[in-house]
Amino acid sequence: MMIVLLTAVFALVLAFILGLALGFFKQFFEVAEDPLVSEIRAVLPGANCGACGFPGCDGYASAIAAKKTGISGCPVGGSKTAQKLSALVGGEADVKPKAAVIACRGTTEAAAKRGEYIGVKTCRAAKIATGSIKACTWGCQGFGDCVTVCQFGALSMGSSGLPVVDYKKCTGCRACAIECPQHIIRIIPAEQSGAIPLCSNLNVQKNQVLKNCKNGCIKCELCIKNCPQQCMKMANGIPSVDYSRCTDCGICVEKCPTKVMKLIQRDVYQK
Repeated sequence: MMIVLLTAVFALVLAFILGLALGFFKQFFEVAEDPLVSEIRAVLPGANCGACGFPGCDGYASAIAAKKTGISGCPVGGSKTAQKLSALVGGEADVKPKAAVIACRGTTEAAAKRGEYIGVKTCRAAKIATGSIKACTWGCQGFGDCVTVCQFGALSMGSSGLPVVDYKKCTGCRACAIECPQHIIRIIPAEQSGAIPLCSNLNVQKNQVLKNCKNGCIKCELCIKNCPQQCMKMANGIPSVDYSRCTDCGICVEKCPTKVMKLIQRDVYQK
């Protein structure tokens, strides 16, 4: 019994001494936080999405206070947050909103499957296990990893088997694009106008493309050949658009036989 009491007393004394030591070292080595960082942090939305390029809102607040970055890097807070930051630390509040676009039209009906997948129902797991559950190895896997990581409820899985973007909620934070193992989610300026190819199939063989997906880009280049502004070219098997020259005329959309080309503001990004 005496041994138990002595052990308990020793433990209490040791805990008391360690507590005093920790308190001393905390006070001695404590680095005072810049009050400006706390003020900036209070203005930020707290999404901690990393779209600013820093590890969460704390990292972005510290970078602003240290003048290592500007005040227009938060797409979630948008112009309102930038204006508050401008009033707090100065600088120009020039936030250009962005939005996500799904560059795939491989719906359940259009895209052929390689087989029945029975593994973990996530896009990343399917990608690692099979390379792709669809015959088009660039297509959306359809398990909604992008939906899971969206903090703003801007993504949902549609009846077609593809993600659907709610542009009234999308902030362009890039979380979905980073999470997608197929890299089919494009983050574009919300004010951007012009045509965009909604396909990521890099296969250059026309017959194989149609065999894998009825909605894929068949590399016919009719969009390029008929563009009056000559602002398009093929890049890695997919049409690429120079938006500084695109006039939003829609001719490429009309000429595309598989309807891959879409006008952004009319068909994709509508708030």
